[in-house]
Amino acid sequence: MSSFKGIDYFDIESLLTEEEKMVRDSVREFVDEKVLPVIEQHYLDGTFPMDLIPQLGELGVFGLTLPQEYGCAGLNNVAYGLVMQELERGDSGVRSFASVQSGLVMYPIFAFGSEEQKQNWLPKLALGEKIGCFGLTEPDFGSNPGGMITTAKKVDGGYVINGAKMWITNGTLADVAVVWAKLEGKVKGFLVEKGMQGFSAPEMKGKHSLRASVTSELIFQDVFVPESNLLPGSDGLKSPLMCLNQARYGIAWGVIGAAMACYDSALNYAKSRVQFSRPIAGYQLTQQKLVQMANEITKAQLMNHRLAILKDQGKVKHTQISMAKRNNCEVSLDIARMSREIHGANGILAEYPIMRHAANLESVKTYEGTHEMHTLIIGEDITGIPAFE
Repeated sequence: MSSFKGIDYFDIESLLTEEEKMVRDSVREFVDEKVLPVIEQHYLDGTFPMDLIPQLGELGVFGLTLPQEYGCAGLNNVAYGLVMQELERGDSGVRSFASVQSGLVMYPIFAFGSEEQKQNWLPKLALGEKIGCFGLTEPDFGSNPGGMITTAKKVDGGYVINGAKMWITNGTLADVAVVWAKLEGKVKGFLVEKGMQGFSAPEMKGKHSLRASVTSELIFQDVFVPESNLLPGSDGLKSPLMCLNQARYGIAWGVIGAAMACYDSALNYAKSRVQFSRPIAGYQLTQQKLVQMANEITKAQLMNHRLAILKDQGKVKHTQISMAKRNNCEVSLDIARMSREIHGANGILAEYPIMRHAANLESVKTYEGTHEMHTLIIGEDITGIPAFE
């Protein structure tokens, strides 16, 4: 059993099914035993813990909500959210890997792929035998994906792709890239495989954040992709945006795992750190910080649970996912910073997870839609007036 208890001020535990608790607890234990002992060193070295991939596959976390006929677990969105929460309690890089594999690679193959593509890729991706990445963002087009300049041109037997993608998690590791390109002006999805001529995926170095995660560029120079690698169900920009909804949903849950780790560390530290002959947890200013952390985590947990229920019922709106992603990333980053203050100088040491989570959350707040973009998405929803121009 995991020694980590988490925080559950409003007894959300009683809303969970036995299966949901079991899934969470098994991943929680995995994080304690396999991730936490190695992750600080990987972060400092700027490397991803590759040996975790088959173990995560065996645990069943990849494509957790997809049907069992494709080698997946077929579980609900509460279970998926709890898995993301526990993985990010380990590290954002580990959760990012699983998020991309599940929400941005397996989901589009499941949603837009042919039966042949599904049968070929999903079981291998589920086991972690194959790794995938998702190519939408470009060097000059982040918040405005519709401006993309990567193109696909129809030729005999398939397509020729030219262009570049940027900030691609798992790109260098990936056996298959779900790449979005304009075909005669319309956005379509393509499966670009490692080793295809003209396709390269150099790793981006020099990051101060998400260091235990592989981030890459994808470069396409006259890459021929056979007809069978077009995702036949992909239809315009709404297709990749549907994928981003999956990823944002996972992030909304994931960041609360990081926040819980920071809160837990701060609470334990404050109760044991003595200054002026008493634990610093006994001082009003420290209690104010701890209460603020507990308060924000609780609100985010309640929002996440409700979001999961709506998603399972098929009633969720993308604007609701935006609100959860926006809120939870912001409060988690605030919690990491408050936790660092409680730890004092010790908060910068690798002995504690605080600075690692804080640095990672800087990226997570920005990717899959910046804080500002989600603000405007919700703003348009509540006013009826788009403010993007």
